[in-house]
Amino acid sequence: MNITKANGKAEYALIENLKKRAGETDSKIVEIVTNVINSVKAEGDEAVREFTARFDGTVPKKTVITKEELQSYLDEVDDDFKKAIVNAQKNIFDFHKRQAQQSWLTTQPNGVIMGQRVRGLKRVGIYVPGGTAAYPSSVLMNAIPARIAGVEEIIMVTPPSKNGKPNPYIMAAAAVAGVDKGFLVGGSQAVAALAYGTETIPKVDKIVGPGNIFVATAKKLLYGVVDIDMVAGPSEILIVADKTAKPSFLAADLMSQAEHDRLASAILLTTSSDIARQTAKELEKQVKSLERREIISESLTNFGEIIVCESLNQAIEFANELAPEHLELCVEEPLKYIGMIDNAGSVFLGNYSPEPLGDYYAGPNHVLPTSGTARFFSPLSVDSFIKKSSFIYYTEEELRKSKDYIVKLADTEGLTAHANSIKVRFE
Repeated sequence: MNITKANGKAEYALIENLKKRAGETDSKIVEIVTNVINSVKAEGDEAVREFTARFDGTVPKKTVITKEELQSYLDEVDDDFKKAIVNAQKNIFDFHKRQAQQSWLTTQPNGVIMGQRVRGLKRVGIYVPGGTAAYPSSVLMNAIPARIAGVEEIIMVTPPSKNGKPNPYIMAAAAVAGVDKGFLVGGSQAVAALAYGTETIPKVDKIVGPGNIFVATAKKLLYGVVDIDMVAGPSEILIVADKTAKPSFLAADLMSQAEHDRLASAILLTTSSDIARQTAKELEKQVKSLERREIISESLTNFGEIIVCESLNQAIEFANELAPEHLELCVEEPLKYIGMIDNAGSVFLGNYSPEPLGDYYAGPNHVLPTSGTARFFSPLSVDSFIKKSSFIYYTEEELRKSKDYIVKLADTEGLTAHANSIKVRFE
């Protein structure tokens, strides 16, 4: 990784380089995905099977996994994994249940009643990657807040393994998380099936979960037909460190995100030149023993950087400008700075709160805004799975008191039918 001294220009040039990763989707991919979407919309299951055979090489004999069958996979995974997901489920549930909102109403002495009704979506679809990128943790992070929100039915789609069977770890996680039904289908055809519904796959109100470029493009194109969580970009980590940080920790944490993707970014901001040099050495040392070292090396070379800053305030100012997905504060007094962080998906405080703690276990959601969108987007939460509607009750007397103001506003906007709706009640 390059070591750069912050000068007000070099570090911000890095942001421009990172923005290039989130460019427009390749037109050929859009064309392919659009064809898949239109075919699934018109032909349903037949199109899903056709594209599954074309893209995956085979169609599983059994594609539907019932809730009872999901439970059976808990007997197919090892006890240590089972204990891990049960403990993680508890932590994730406990964190997210605090986000739940309640319906409310207010009554006034004049008889006016107003309020808001909060309820979960009827049906949600969760996309879970399969194959080499099989992430049981994604099942927990997507399904648990949906269940807390009161979603009536949670549907999971996931590609089958090469042998045509489900990934048992994904299925076991689905059982623990409260998924109602699973389907062994992936790719853009699975997203289209969830959006429009087929003979076997029910139509959903919202689609969440990560996927490859075809899945992401399908979600983007179908937004409006259904709601989606977000169009996620490559993974990101930004670490702010002072002289008390441990270079071996910093290097390990940078690589924990770099291994996700060749386009992932891993950046260290430190006030210590010595820490910068030692971390660079640790990267060279540790990467040799890691299975995904080729991906890590390419990621760090193209989108990684170590930047030496004059102060922690300067580093935090840059962090807010970058608005990273993951931000670690490996500093002596991390809680002192939490109030200064305005733009970050999730913040990890201190040397013993590494990013993987959030990915798997602590409780906060790991579905986070990327590519600088933490400036205006929030992590996936219970709020992502609810809808709200307001209600109003006025008496005749109270409407009479307000009618002239309403008519004036309507007439000013040139909406005479609006005004007439008020006037006709008092003629």
